[in-house]
Amino acid sequence: MNIKRLFLICLSFLWILCLNAQEWEWNLKGENCTSIMVGCKASADGSVITSHTCDGMYRTWVNWEPAADHKSGAMHAVYKGTMHTATPGDTTGLKLAGQIPEARHTYAYLNTAYPCLNEKQLAMGESTFSGPDVLVNEKGMFLIEELQRVALQRCDNARDAIKLIGELVAKYGYGDGGECITIADKKEVWQMEIMGEGPDQIGGIWAAQRVPDDQVAVSCNIARIGKLYRNNPDYFLCSDNIEAVAKKYELWDGQGEFVWWRAFQSDYAAGKNHSDREWYIFSQLAPSQTFDLNAEALPFSIKPDQPVSAAKVMELFRATYEGCPELDQLSNLLNIKEVKDEDGAVKYDTSISVVANPWMGGAERALYNYLKPGTVEFHRGVAMSWCSYSTIIQCRAWMPDAVGGVCWFSFENPGQSPRIPIYAGGTKLPAAFAICGHHGCNDAAALWQYRKANKLAQVRWGSVKKMFMDNVLEMETEMFKTAEATEAAAITLYSNGKGKKAAPLLDDATQKMYEQTSATWKSMENKLWQYLWGGF
Repeated sequence: MNIKRLFLICLSFLWILCLNAQEWEWNLKGENCTSIMVGCKASADGSVITSHTCDGMYRTWVNWEPAADHKSGAMHAVYKGTMHTATPGDTTGLKLAGQIPEARHTYAYLNTAYPCLNEKQLAMGESTFSGPDVLVNEKGMFLIEELQRVALQRCDNARDAIKLIGELVAKYGYGDGGECITIADKKEVWQMEIMGEGPDQIGGIWAAQRVPDDQVAVSCNIARIGKLYRNNPDYFLCSDNIEAVAKKYELWDGQGEFVWWRAFQSDYAAGKNHSDREWYIFSQLAPSQTFDLNAEALPFSIKPDQPVSAAKVMELFRATYEGCPELDQLSNLLNIKEVKDEDGAVKYDTSISVVANPWMGGAERALYNYLKPGTVEFHRGVAMSWCSYSTIIQCRAWMPDAVGGVCWFSFENPGQSPRIPIYAGGTKLPAAFAICGHHGCNDAAALWQYRKANKLAQVRWGSVKKMFMDNVLEMETEMFKTAEATEAAAITLYSNGKGKKAAPLLDDATQKMYEQTSATWKSMENKLWQYLWGGF
């Protein structure tokens, strides 16, 4: 092999490694997590919806933390490092950040990496937007997940949760990068964006905007709130130090009307208040409206053309842009072959190659583009293979809280995995939910009971996609059927004054759907090994 050729091969190899490294760094710092919010008059059944794709290597164990009464003078410990433990009892890596006075009573809540639902139908989603590094103060006591935890323990509505979080940040400090939490209750849903106050001040800045009841909003790692209308507290709640902090750190020149997202946007957002995902989701929900993918700004929220169901949000969480002319990554990866019609005329089959999949890594894309530049242009979809878990939560005012709050939960890639109902009145989860799947391959962890089939399918996605999606939709239909029967039985118990007996019914629905879906994914895993035995 001549020296020039060896040099080119080595250079190409290094280029691919660099792309992978850049992609991993980008995954950690950039576009991780999506939240879709639906107001009660925009939803198909009158529910309020918030959601979250927890993209990245965050712990996947889940459990119910029970309600509790506390003695006067008790203190609540605030920790850092809760996102990567192996089990509910694991304390590895935990650091005590401080303590605050405990509430006399705390509500039961669903303890996900980013705590998401309590027994009173208060629900939360999350999306990191990072914000300017100059505002970060690591001495602040609270990270975003701990603010969510305390709010779910102490509040039964979104407004009180926002106000409590603001008070905690002002008193004890915010020690995280820019974060958005999407907070829903039985009546309304809000988007709250929060950052530190700078390295020399323990505190924080925050703004919260309510999504109009007849509209839908989306948060995808970009600050979305615009002008702050403090004289309209029904739709805006904000800290009073925002403009002063922006001027202090030269993020705003003090001229003209202040625009939150323009002052505090992350560097990678390139001067826009939206990404591909906001544009795509808005375009799917309101095709009658025209949204410019390259516009500087999109509306904070939009009115959908049709009422939005939980099933529609699930569909959007599976989005990878296949078939979307502006964003489809696979349109150039064609399986071109000659075929003859019944008259013997030669035609060409130009279907997408069976080995193409929307979750290709940087090395695969680099190889295609090395062979032919411009073959694959990466667009980050809603569904990503680096997702740890995702939640779609409905809050339903016409039902008892225990039944009305339901989290449609999914492990791993939301584009491939099934969903399982977890109710606000639940008390226990399947044993496999208590083990994080990121501490080695472990069949006892629920994550791996879905991941194996998911990853195998990506090897030849084009030829197994139909099987996969048929199972996803079949399990979704079964889930809604199970939920309908469970909810009717539980509501009857509440109507007859026997609400305390509802919890086993709700827990059984979770257990039943877990058993059905995990068995189905195990069956697909076995079929895929048989299908792929001759080579990948």
